Amino acid sequence: MTTATATTMATAANRKLAEQQQSSKATPHMIAEWLDIGSVDQLPALGARTLPVRGGKEIAIFRTANGAVHALLNQCPHKQGPLSEGIVHDSSVTCPLHNWRISLLTGEALGEDKGCVPVIPVKIDGGRILIGRREALQGMA
Repeated sequence: MTTATATTMATAANRKLAEQQQSSKATPHMIAEWLDIGSVDQLPALGARTLPVRGGKEIAIFRTANGAVHALLNQCPHKQGPLSEGIVHDSSVTCPLHNWRISLLTGEALGEDKGCVPVIPVKIDGGRILIGRREALQGMA
């Protein structure tokens, strides 16, 4: 092996190491943007679970019949009824207090009703439910 070849290989290895270090530095930042709240399997189809937020407002996590997962603040915009106790439909939930239907996609009241509840971003990664940290913690005092 010539000195030029060894130098080229060392430079390439150093570059790769630097890229790995940069990506490992980025990983905690990426993880910090999302909160892992559990396995998708813990959430039944057409069901909901709640997530308490210390110092903030409770979040409702919903799973539709087709397996989509959504998260909203757990209170109806009408009379603050617990949406997690409502009936989950295709892409909406019916408030258990006064039958308002709330879109799981937008948080908007459907039909003639007016009002909106905050939506929390959700993504599924490796069968785990991740919610947006910033949005989940926005309701904190």
